[in-house]
Amino acid sequence: MTILVTGATGNLGRLIIDSLLERGADPRSIVAGARDTTKVADPRVRSVHLDYTDAASVAAAVDGVDTVILVSGSEVGQRVPQHRTVIDAAKAAGVTKFVYTSAPKATSSDLVLAPEHKATEEFIAAAGLPAVILRNNWYTENYAADLARAAETGVLTAGTGDGRVASASRRDFAEAAAVVALEDGHIGEVYELGGDVAWTYSDLAAAFSEITGRPVTFVPVTSDEQVAALRDAGLDEGTAGFVAALDAGIKGGALADTDGTLARLIGRPTTPLVEGLRAVA
Repeated sequence: MTILVTGATGNLGRLIIDSLLERGADPRSIVAGARDTTKVADPRVRSVHLDYTDAASVAAAVDGVDTVILVSGSEVGQRVPQHRTVIDAAKAAGVTKFVYTSAPKATSSDLVLAPEHKATEEFIAAAGLPAVILRNNWYTENYAADLARAAETGVLTAGTGDGRVASASRRDFAEAAAVVALEDGHIGEVYELGGDVAWTYSDLAAAFSEITGRPVTFVPVTSDEQVAALRDAGLDEGTAGFVAALDAGIKGGALADTDGTLARLIGRPTTPLVEGLRAVA
């Protein structure tokens, strides 16, 4: 069985390759797809040029592959056509398992990031691919910049209110991708994946305090206040609005659900918040 991992030099893709190897995959069976193959970390795996915007490179990378793990692209606003290029190539190549890293409740969520994932899931279904959908909650590592800022200021500011986030480390989600790629019995499943504990931003501030050794206070703000502050910090109107919309989604509960599915898939508890944050401190 040959497994292609797209975005193989990215934060999640490289960890998926590590997890595949840790779970016994033959390095020769792993294909690392990347725009720049010189950045593929493990020399034991085969690397291929794969650019989501270059259909020919995608078709060549997918040719002869049994399983594709499509790591969702990082270019917001461009992901649907990029993902569709991979979907179309996988269908043409007769791929027997297609794994996609989606977003929580992608087909019904109000989260500002959800529509691109919803469209991608719909294209996967329309293509008739034998698929496994992994709806990943937030990565704990997303808070590295907030942690660094809090270490300097003692303040965590956000528009999330009392909303909860069931985050886990990227390694946890990477292990889940490796499990469903290597094991039988997952095709057709849509897994909502999150950490074992859904925490509030007050909990996040407390975690920052523990790591930095200084008191960190969570200061909730309204969306308008947040946009104004972000613009004052140099962000353009669109980016500031996007960040505020993400926080509004969290406030509304878009990332709060957790039912232990991720822990069951990987066979261990998910990485606790403080431990995940320490890794990026």
